[in-house]
Amino acid sequence: MLKQSLHYKLLQKLSPQQIQLMKLIQLPTQAFEERLKQEIEENPALDTGKDESDSIDDDLSNEFDDPGTEKIEAEDINIDEYLSDDEIPNYKTQANNYSADDEEKNVPYAAGTSFHQSLKNQLNTYSFDDEELSIAEFLVGSIDDSGYIRRDILDLVDDLAFTANVFTTEEKVVSILKKVIHTLDPIGVGARDLKECLVIQLKRKESTKIRALAIKILESSFDHFVKKHYKKLQEKFNISVDELKEVNNEISKLNPKPGSSYAGNNKIAEQIVPDFTIKIVDGELDLVLNSRNAPELHISREYNNMLKGYQESTVKSKSQKDAVFFIKQKLDSAKWFIDAIKQRQQTLMVTMNTIMHYQYDYFLTGDERKLKPMILKDIADKINMDVSTVSRVANSKFVSTPYGTKLIKEFFSESMKNDQGEDVSTKEIKKILETVVQEENKKKPLTDEKLAAILKEKGYPIARRTVAKYREQLDLPVARLRKEI
Repeated sequence: MLKQSLHYKLLQKLSPQQIQLMKLIQLPTQAFEERLKQEIEENPALDTGKDESDSIDDDLSNEFDDPGTEKIEAEDINIDEYLSDDEIPNYKTQANNYSADDEEKNVPYAAGTSFHQSLKNQLNTYSFDDEELSIAEFLVGSIDDSGYIRRDILDLVDDLAFTANVFTTEEKVVSILKKVIHTLDPIGVGARDLKECLVIQLKRKESTKIRALAIKILESSFDHFVKKHYKKLQEKFNISVDELKEVNNEISKLNPKPGSSYAGNNKIAEQIVPDFTIKIVDGELDLVLNSRNAPELHISREYNNMLKGYQESTVKSKSQKDAVFFIKQKLDSAKWFIDAIKQRQQTLMVTMNTIMHYQYDYFLTGDERKLKPMILKDIADKINMDVSTVSRVANSKFVSTPYGTKLIKEFFSESMKNDQGEDVSTKEIKKILETVVQEENKKKPLTDEKLAAILKEKGYPIARRTVAKYREQLDLPVARLRKEI
């Protein structure tokens, strides 16, 4: 038997306006401009530029509250009749139905010939029978964006049989790979590993004594070369230090990822537009919000006049009521959007201004060693906002400083204690570690243990494993791989 009962729950729900504001805050300048253009296109009640629209709020209230005019009640308007399925305003389905975590998934691609299409076009210069052409095209399709074929030849033979109905042998696939694919541009494409990629590039160059020696070293002692066992290479090939230096220099000129060098590889270099600018004026810091983040928007005067026309009309028809309902929706949406932009500007300025003053010494000098330990909560507490709001500002915004354009989140770091018990930023330690590695003797690079000892002498007592972690974060290889001849 079913039982009915009442339960009370206290829930927090975000309004569509709050969701809209959060989405706007996290957008960088260029994405914000695109969002602005989209809203202006979809909502004709929004206008750009300067306009006197202060009286619009009064007009809106008068349209529905003036005792001298007919008051439109919700029940007077047949919503179902007016809002048919194909007439729902775009701004309602977009502004009201997005969640805070939604992201735009549309990614623009560069026009032009793709990497793989370029390789296929080059196959047209060869003479193939049907089977050979199928194998060559399949091999081209198996090349990844870096320019490598990562799969085993046997697996490719099996796939050719199952997917292309081409029954062939490993020998024939390898033959076409070496005679055709390895001759395509960019040089080195179609290699199965790094060694083969480098050897292909060397063989395509004009033959010299050093290049011949480089090919010999790579083919027979690749592991020794990669691990920089230079003494073993000298002994094995009976060569001098100068000859080994020339070989090393020749190989260093090669491209380990030939596919990534292709200009039409559907990769777009994103242009960074700073959201803020910090300048030093008379010894003081000056913060400015990019004007592209502060557009001049106002409510369309034309839409406001439509409401006035309805107010002055003596006869209120059903179609007029429907039109006024539509106009009211558009005007409300426009007002919400304008308010959200103003709040976005205020949030960005307040947050960045607090960050600037928190890291005042750094912005005055540009010395990364003066960056203070700072986490999101430090800023959130100062501006009385949620940590998630600060995160939205920091994660995708850039600031132009006298020392270059920086991603705001780079100013945040954890803290550690130095030998005097003071809190110092981990960024400060990383900067000192990077400097020590740059100044080391490359013929005898410092191990992590020695680096830890040097940092301890400088007043930063950290463990060897912590040094290793910071070194990896700085993209610095281990001592053995930093060794030079």
